[in-house]
Amino acid sequence: MKAFVLKWYPVILAFICMLYSITLGLLGRSEEALYSAHWPGTILLFALVIRQRRSS
Repeated sequence: MKAFVLKWYPVILAFICMLYSITLGLLGRSEEALYSAHWPGTILLFALVIRQRRSS
């Protein structure tokens, strides 16, 4: 389980952020939802860059 979490933590965190953004949108807080909607992509991009830097 620990190996799974260590490998997939960016995806898990991005999914939680996406659910947070969707929840805000459903609650009618559209500005906050739009702001937080950028978090999952940013998290995944940073994770990708960090892993590429570590492997080289």
